[in-house]
Amino acid sequence: MTTAIVVGSGPNGLAAAVALARAGVHVTVLEAAGEIGGGTRSSEAIVPGLLHDHCSAIHPMAVGSAFLRSLDLERHGLIWRRPEIDCVHPLDGGDAGVLHRSVEETAAGLGADGTRWRLAFAGPASRFDMLAEDIMGPLLRIPKHPLALARFGLPTLLPASAFARLLGTERGRALFGGVAAHAFRPLHYPLTSSIALGIISAGHRHGWPVAAGGSRSITTALAAALAERGGTVETGIEVRHARDLPPADVTMFDLAPRAVADILGDRLAPRVARAYRRFRHAPGAFKVDFAIEGGVPWTHPEAHRAGTLHLGGSYGEIAAAERDVHAGRMPERPFVLAGQQFLADPQRSVGDIHPVYSYAHVPHGYTGDATQAVINQFERFAPGFRERIVGHTSRSTEALAEYNRNYIGGDIITGAKDVRQLLFGPRLTLSPYDTGIPGTYLCSAATPPGPGAHGMCGANAAQTALRHLHRSV
Repeated sequence: MTTAIVVGSGPNGLAAAVALARAGVHVTVLEAAGEIGGGTRSSEAIVPGLLHDHCSAIHPMAVGSAFLRSLDLERHGLIWRRPEIDCVHPLDGGDAGVLHRSVEETAAGLGADGTRWRLAFAGPASRFDMLAEDIMGPLLRIPKHPLALARFGLPTLLPASAFARLLGTERGRALFGGVAAHAFRPLHYPLTSSIALGIISAGHRHGWPVAAGGSRSITTALAAALAERGGTVETGIEVRHARDLPPADVTMFDLAPRAVADILGDRLAPRVARAYRRFRHAPGAFKVDFAIEGGVPWTHPEAHRAGTLHLGGSYGEIAAAERDVHAGRMPERPFVLAGQQFLADPQRSVGDIHPVYSYAHVPHGYTGDATQAVINQFERFAPGFRERIVGHTSRSTEALAEYNRNYIGGDIITGAKDVRQLLFGPRLTLSPYDTGIPGTYLCSAATPPGPGAHGMCGANAAQTALRHLHRSV
C-alpha cells in the first residue's frame, strides 16, 4: 500500500491529505498541537459561549475554492454564511467606501468612480471561476485560459498606488487600498495590485462569507472527509527532526520553509536549504479580540451590516502605515482589519454580547503592545466603543508564533509576497512544492497561491506528489 505522512493539520495540510487519500494513498496527518486546524481554529474566549476565530476568519477565496467544492463538505457540516455587506472602509467625517457582493451595487455607491470600478471588476468577477483555474496555482506555467488570464493579469503587475491613481475619489481609493493592504507590503511595490484584484474579484463572484460555527468548521469538515477515505490524524505529535518521521512513500510539510530546513537538515540539497533558511517573512499581526455589549457604535450606518471593516483612514494614510511596518516602525495609527462574523453567524454571540475580531499590521517581531492603538482606531470610527467593551484578549507577534509555528515574527500569511516569492514560492524553481528530495513536498501557504483557507496549496502539492508516484510505479 502506498503511504503518506502530512506534517501539519492546517487547511493546506488537510487538503493535501484528502487529495492523496482520494487517490488511494493511506495518509496519516501529524499535528504538534492538541487540536487540528492551524490558523482556522476557533474557541470560546472572554465570555463563556462567546466564539472567536483565532486567525483566519473571512473567506472570499475559500468559498470558491475548486478543491473544497469538489469535496461536498456540506455533508460534513461546513455551511457558508454571508453578511448583508461584505466590507466597509470608514473615513473621517462619516463617509465610507462600501463593498457589496454585487459589482453594480458597489459601483453605484462610489459616485464618480462607479464606472471605473465596473470596468475593472465586472469582467473578472463574471469569469472568476475560470480564472481561478490559472491563478490558484503556480503562475509560471502554461495557462488553461491564456487570453482571459492576460486581460486579468496585466493590471495585477501594477503597484496598488498606480491602480489607486486611476480612481478619482477618496472613497474609491481607500476601499481599494484597504483590500490591497492584505498583502502586508508597501503599496508602491510591484504586484501589490494583484492581491486586491484577486480578493475583490473573488468577493464579487462568491462574497466574503464566514463558516457557521467558526473557521474551525472548515478543517473539521476536511478531517471528516479524510476519515471517510481511511486517513487518520494524530495530535500532540511534534516533528522536529527527520528521525521523527515514520517511513512513507510521500511526506508533505504544511510548515514554513525554515522549519522544513530544520527538520530535513542535510537531506536537503545545500542550495534548497539556503533558500528555505533565507525565506523572507512579512510584517507581523497583533491580534485583539473583544467582547462588545450591544455591538460596535459605528458612525457610518452601513458599517453595522458589514462582516469586515478596514480601519485605516484615507488611502494615503494606509500607504504610509504599510511603509512604516515594512521598515520596522510602529505607526501611531496602524491598519486594522475588523471582523463582525456574528452578523452572519449569530450563534457566536451570547445574548447582547458579541465577539468582535481584529488585528493590526505591525512590524515583524514587534515586541510592544498594540492593544491601545487598535482600540483607538475603533474609537475613531465608532465613538463610544471603549464604553461597550466587556472584555478583551490580545495576542502579540510572539504569542502568534508560539500558537502556530508557521507565524514566524507574527507573519500570519507565511512569507513576504514580494515579486520573487509570489511568482516562484520559497525558491527559484518551476515546481514550488518540490523540496528536491523525491517524495518530499512543501504544501504550506509559503507556496502558490498563498494564504487563505482555500486548501489549494495543499491540493496542488498533492497533485505534484501523485505525478511522482505514477512515474515511480
